Amino acid sequence: MSTIFTKIIKGEIPCFKIAENSTHIAFLDINPVSEGHTLVVPKEEIDYVFDLPDKLLADTMIFAKKIAHAIDQTLRPMRTGIILDGREVPHAHVHLIPIYKDSQSVALSNKMDISKERMTEIAKVLSAGVEL
Repeated sequence: MSTIFTKIIKGEIPCFKIAENSTHIAFLDINPVSEGHTLVVPKEEIDYVFDLPDKLLADTMIFAKKIAHAIDQTLRPMRTGIILDGREVPHAHVHLIPIYKDSQSVALSNKMDISKERMTEIAKVLSAGVEL
C-alpha cells in the first residue's frame, strides 16, 4: 500500500509544493510546528531513513540543504532546524523547521494552525527562492 507521501508524489493528493526533481520532493507540512515547516521526501518509498542507499541518503541531505537555504533567505528565521523522526509516516523524510526565536519549541507534537491562504503564500515565496 502506498504511503501518503507516495500519493503526494504521484499527484493523487495535493500539497503545498516547494520544489521537486527526479528523485525528491519538498512540500510544506500540513501539521506545521512553525511557518515554513517543510518536508523533504525521497521519491523512492523506503520506510527508515537509515535504510536509504548511501547515494540516496546523501542526495536527500543535499536536496534538504538547498531547501533550507531557501527557507533561510526568504523567511529569515534565526536558523533552520532539522528533525529525522520518521514515525509519523512510513516513508523516509526530513523535517526542516524554521526557528524564529530562542524560546521556540520545535517538537513535532507542538502543532500550530496556519490558514490555507497563508500556506499558499509561504509555498510561493519558498518555491521562488529555491535554487536546484
